[in-house]
Amino acid sequence: MPGKSETPNAARQVSDEPSPRRLLSSKKVYEGRIWDVVSDSFQLSDDGDTLVRDYIDHPGAVAVLPMNDDGEILLIKQYRHPVGMALWEIPAGLLDVEGEDFAAGAARELAEEADLVAARWNVLADFFNSPGSSSEAIRIYLARGLSDVPGHELHVRTDEEAEIELHWIPLDAAVRAVLEGRLHNPSAVVGVLAAAAARADDFAGLRPADAPWPVHPSQRG
Repeated sequence: MPGKSETPNAARQVSDEPSPRRLLSSKKVYEGRIWDVVSDSFQLSDDGDTLVRDYIDHPGAVAVLPMNDDGEILLIKQYRHPVGMALWEIPAGLLDVEGEDFAAGAARELAEEADLVAARWNVLADFFNSPGSSSEAIRIYLARGLSDVPGHELHVRTDEEAEIELHWIPLDAAVRAVLEGRLHNPSAVVGVLAAAAARADDFAGLRPADAPWPVHPSQRG
């Protein structure tokens, strides 16, 4: 029946899962400064046709939704050249430091882009940014118990980051901005809506900061 509520057991069955296919070949067709483009040949089944897909081989990223004691969240405004727009985002960055823990990378980005440190961390959401064209996996953290980075440890922002603007906004106002089509950055959109949903039980249902992230490419066998 349309609109019928799912049972708890049925809801738990809605979970993405690995689906390995027969890989025939893989080659790098473009090497960039940050990410590469790979061309894979594979089969969906043993007797299926050979398919070829080109995609961005991406190291992944982390993002942080900072929330203060008043329930406001921090957005940062930054120019993004591919879309030619200044976007309101949340602190985020590539997982491009060899051996760096995911949560440590998030803390680094929070300090570098927002001049903040956090005492309490939780995972808000994990998602693939554009799974039809990129391997990029993003984890969003909720950061609370905020304090300022000591003055002598402040990061010197350069290039596009030098233009960053910081703005605190009530979570409900950010949700309205998303639903009215005024926010477009994917990490900000997912983070804002996830935080609004998680607030229903005072964030008690969120995963700890060190929760496994098995879908990140570095964690696959």
